[in-house]
Amino acid sequence: MAKQKKENENGGSQKPLKNKTKREQIKEKAIEVTLRVDFFVEGEVMVEIKAIEKLEDLHKAQAINYCKAYGIADDLLINFWGKSLDFKRVYNKNHVIPKIK
Repeated sequence: MAKQKKENENGGSQKPLKNKTKREQIKEKAIEVTLRVDFFVEGEVMVEIKAIEKLEDLHKAQAINYCKAYGIADDLLINFWGKSLDFKRVYNKNHVIPKIK
């Protein structure tokens, strides 16, 4: 278990996040929704691996929601299924710290 925890912190296996939606809280049901990110790199960047024909806006929206839920600024969305490798950088606009020159 300790080994898995270390992998999650420094890049490795999936890290679950349990979250209750407002609708579930209003209905007073204890239903837990688990979000799973494929990889974390140094606890700063999430990596989502896909094997689909084409990355769609839905996949980008999902990655943005994961960034918001985990409080992470950057997500790298990688698709291995298309004719060539496709990737997108997705970021949480609310969490990005602007660089001061």
